[in-house]
Amino acid sequence: MMETIDKEKSISVRGLTKKFGDFTAVDHISFDVAKGEIFGFLGANGAGKTTAMRILCGLSRPTAGEGTVAGFDIRTRQEDIKKHIGYMSQRFSLYPDLKVGENIELFGGIYGLNDKQIAQKRKSMLERLGLEKAEKMYVRDMPLGWKQKLAFSIAMIHNPEILFLDEPTGGVDPKTRRNFWDMINEAADSGMTVFVTTHYMDEAEYCDRVSIMVDGRIEALDSPAALKEKYVTDDMDGVFTLLAGRAERE
Repeated sequence: MMETIDKEKSISVRGLTKKFGDFTAVDHISFDVAKGEIFGFLGANGAGKTTAMRILCGLSRPTAGEGTVAGFDIRTRQEDIKKHIGYMSQRFSLYPDLKVGENIELFGGIYGLNDKQIAQKRKSMLERLGLEKAEKMYVRDMPLGWKQKLAFSIAMIHNPEILFLDEPTGGVDPKTRRNFWDMINEAADSGMTVFVTTHYMDEAEYCDRVSIMVDGRIEALDSPAALKEKYVTDDMDGVFTLLAGRAERE
């Protein structure tokens, strides 16, 4: 018998499965994510994490299983899910041929803010990021670290309940990555749930809990400290290498 979905959690899934023909990309995974938690969702390429994340973001329907995201059913309330989440990818989801201020206005409108709210958010965001003088700069001309911070802030412009970050620190230097994680922690401290994928195992150490997918299944799920103790290794890289080595898919 399937466990009961916990609607008090930001994310709760049971038996989540996604098949493409005879190929099972996501194989009966079950987990909960608490409100305000930083949850790391790890897995090697082909492990199924991107497919699972698309389902959680309301972009794909599962073949089987059930779940809720921000209290909405992943099978029937996809549009409601999209309104209550923020999303940032490694590509930053910004329009390079628009100026900084124009990107803020565009995404504010997409997320349903009115003109007054957008103006307030634009002013406070630029001040907080120290980008007041860059408002009329084209995004394509911005340093990578600035783009990253801007994309992160825009993903939260509508105060979502859950923030999905897909490889958000790819391609930036260690100092910028550390600064970015300060922003993630600030968001979580405010009560926002953060669901993050990363290839950097040192970043997994910053998560409250971490799941590791192998061949479509969750092979391990616990705090970084507990996982390191269980698999007798000094760091998360050792845990990941050990578990990913069990993969049978190419």
